[in-house]
Amino acid sequence: MSKLCQNLRQAIQGAGLRDGMTISFHHHLRNGDYVLNMVLQEAAQMGIRDLTVNASSLFDCHRPLIGHIQNEVVTGIITDYAAAGIGRAISEGVLKKPVTFLTHGTRPSNILNGTDHIDIAFLAAPTSDCEGNCSGKYGPSACGSLGYAFADAQRADKVVIISDNLVEYPLCDPSITEDLVDFVVQVDAIGNPAGIVSGTTQMPKDPIALKIAGYAAQAIYASGLLKEGFSFQTGAGGASLAVADSMKRIMLSEKIHGSYALGGITGYMVDMLEAGCFRAIQDVQCFDLEAVRSIRENPGHVEITAAQYASPTAKSNAASHLDVVVLGATQIDTEFNINVHTDSNNLIMGGSGGHTDVAAGAKLTVIVAPLSRARMSIVVDRVFTVSTPGSDVDLLVTQYGIAVNPRRPELKAALKDARLPVADIRELQRTAAALNGPAKPFRPAKERVVAQVFGRNNQLQDLIYGV
Repeated sequence: MSKLCQNLRQAIQGAGLRDGMTISFHHHLRNGDYVLNMVLQEAAQMGIRDLTVNASSLFDCHRPLIGHIQNEVVTGIITDYAAAGIGRAISEGVLKKPVTFLTHGTRPSNILNGTDHIDIAFLAAPTSDCEGNCSGKYGPSACGSLGYAFADAQRADKVVIISDNLVEYPLCDPSITEDLVDFVVQVDAIGNPAGIVSGTTQMPKDPIALKIAGYAAQAIYASGLLKEGFSFQTGAGGASLAVADSMKRIMLSEKIHGSYALGGITGYMVDMLEAGCFRAIQDVQCFDLEAVRSIRENPGHVEITAAQYASPTAKSNAASHLDVVVLGATQIDTEFNINVHTDSNNLIMGGSGGHTDVAAGAKLTVIVAPLSRARMSIVVDRVFTVSTPGSDVDLLVTQYGIAVNPRRPELKAALKDARLPVADIRELQRTAAALNGPAKPFRPAKERVVAQVFGRNNQLQDLIYGV
């Protein structure tokens, strides 16, 4: 019996989609993805209702999801991240049931151990053969790693591969293999490959960001961790990329050879690999097209699964071997708790992704951020949402100084010895208040929970209330 379907509807019917099921999607095409929308549109036209969407992340290209929620085609969401367009609708109460926010590590853990059951996984594949051997490295919609799709393919009752580039069997060098796949369908386009480029993957030019990056790189060097065999992850934000650039210069100057870079990978990390700063890249997600090129061509740039990346229940994971991770924050409070879920109006505009996972695993977790944005202090008495607990955060680096978590007195001493501008986090809060005026406390009505935030231990960590 052929797995190849004539169209998407035939694949949906063959997989047995019906009311009340959970369907899953990965986000490797990021803001260029077409697959989630096309599946939900077809399901709606077929009269299917009460679906739960388990998606590794949701972007603004998925805004048609809001209409499917209003029509009760979708009644539940499990995700690691929701961009501002969808997040605002959730905050305003479009969904009757609270969204479940996980991390990039706990999502595959829950799928693989059966906590979160998936009836049908609909997986975008830039290249596939007729039996479902597929890869993200090749084709007109190439997105690189398919790391977030592996757990879905392994444990879903049915797996549907959706591709716009069908090649002759067998596809060589597949990511997901045919033994896991039930149906294959070819469509005109699975997405816009340009949309995989995050809006934040640009090196900053403003002097504040560069000053912060310089302080952060010097702090990492002073910590003693930047040495032979160094392992590292950075976010895709501008300040984080500037830190990586500063560290590259130090590593080349000092002839330091790192072991591996990890996580969502940008062209800047590829540059470090090709310059000899690292022996390998372990890649769960490509953030730009240069990273896609590299994972296709460079044997030192390897694809890993989300479970291998950061699952807390895996036998081991790459995040737990990290020396240093550099991350951003929407808010940080005086206990070093981090918020990356909600904005200054408590509207959902993001999610933990891998933030919480790598902060827990790394020996040194560095938060880089300007002291204020749009005349709002990022340092507050209490964050609106605890995304990453302060117990896993070591440094806050701003243009006005570096705050060290009190649990790391030896690190504070090392930074002072290096004559870096160490400041108490409450001192930074007072500086921000002097610049911007006192921060207005936000008190949500607490009449309705719109999202539940689960931590790395898979326990309820915080609640997000409607606005």
